[in-house]
Amino acid sequence: MPNHELPGKSQPLPEQTPKKQSVRLRALKAAFPYTIPIFAGFWFLGLAYGILMNKSGFSFLYPLAMSSLIFGGSLEFVAISMLLAPFAPLQTFLMAFMVQARHLFYGITMLDKYKGTGWKKFFLIYMMCDETFSINCSAVIPEDVDRGWFYLWTSVLDYTYWVSGAVIGGLAGSLLAFNTHGLNFVMTAMFTVIFLDQWMKEKHHYSAYIGLGSAILARLLFTSSTFMIPTMVLILILLTIFRGPIEKKGGFAK
Repeated sequence: MPNHELPGKSQPLPEQTPKKQSVRLRALKAAFPYTIPIFAGFWFLGLAYGILMNKSGFSFLYPLAMSSLIFGGSLEFVAISMLLAPFAPLQTFLMAFMVQARHLFYGITMLDKYKGTGWKKFFLIYMMCDETFSINCSAVIPEDVDRGWFYLWTSVLDYTYWVSGAVIGGLAGSLLAFNTHGLNFVMTAMFTVIFLDQWMKEKHHYSAYIGLGSAILARLLFTSSTFMIPTMVLILILLTIFRGPIEKKGGFAK
């Protein structure tokens, strides 16, 4: 006899639903510890940025919109002076391009890692930032964790930290007197920790030597405000040239 279902009886969930949920949860649990240092740095700088926006005469809606849409900490700080200056679209475009041009190199580096992530790739590209790049590029992902979901959770968490910090800072700016001078050192310290973590994971340190040597050489040839892009270009060229020999010797972190 056919099995008639009683009216109002809830339908059983598909068998794959719990499995999908466990995959996502497992990836979240694996990604979250990596983002804890980012949370500390982003909230400090996000709060400072929101407060600075408030002190410059902007409501919290501005840091909310700018942190959500631009999502570039350095550019957002620079954008404050751009908003207060006379309208200059070409100059604004060139400045924004120069400040964020390093993401071109990040994107090239992540092409292989983000391959096969499906619909997640759009969000991974949109939410790419220095800190997310550092984690997704160097993190050791457990074998039982889905790679795409790990990358996505890292990106979403970092994005949430920055946006929430900026909004809270914008709301609290009118209530607090806050001196942002010297606070950028928080990010310097965080990148130092990430570099040391990467150094400890490598058996050989060829990529670290290339990065340090490129930065020192570029700094000797260029000013402190213009040496970043030449450094990234030089690193990209050297890693491309020596990628084969370095991989043969196990010089990249796994």
